[in-house]
Amino acid sequence: MTAPTILFDLDGTLADTALDLTETMNVILTRHGRERVPHEKVREMVGGGARKIMERGFAHTGEPASEALLDQLFHEFLDYYGDHLADHTQVFDGLVPVLETLEQRGARLGVVTNKVEGLSHEVLGLLDLKRYFPVLIGGDTLPVKKPDPAPLFEAIDRLGGNRAKAVMVGDSPFDIDAAKNAGIPSIAVSFGYTHVPPAEMGATHLIDHYDEFLAAFDALDF
Repeated sequence: MTAPTILFDLDGTLADTALDLTETMNVILTRHGRERVPHEKVREMVGGGARKIMERGFAHTGEPASEALLDQLFHEFLDYYGDHLADHTQVFDGLVPVLETLEQRGARLGVVTNKVEGLSHEVLGLLDLKRYFPVLIGGDTLPVKKPDPAPLFEAIDRLGGNRAKAVMVGDSPFDIDAAKNAGIPSIAVSFGYTHVPPAEMGATHLIDHYDEFLAAFDALDF
């Protein structure tokens, strides 16, 4: 009997990375003569990777950035963020006991994120989460990223899982739409980063705290 496969997003799902992403975004904005964006607003801009964050930041503070400038901003973002990955980042409350329980049950655990793969591995290492996730698919691992279903399929295959017994856990439309496109159920967390109200994303289940995760997962009846 194949064990279930559980795929987690990183930013806003496994860990609260918003403060470090906010500071990185604002450092780059001010470097280019733009105003800083309040932390609360940046939480709505996270999702889709560094390039998308900077695209939203420039659009919010004035003239949108050109494609050529976005290429430059993407690299500036990664350079700065790479030195400040976990200055303020913390694992969400209640996550680790859930991972421990899932591991004891024999579940196959993976990460599928739109953050670049190298930095994602570093963040998981700094947060002492890497040992739970033998597979990580980043935004640059494949030619496409979420909401395309290919990263989810790749993670499931690498884990030796079964698509009929897989679920995606995330905080944004990128995650939930990727699950829909993959034809698998999803669990949305309400405490992450999204410009769409969590209840309106169309996830199979919505939780407000990791204390509620196992009940939601068990309700999938794999």
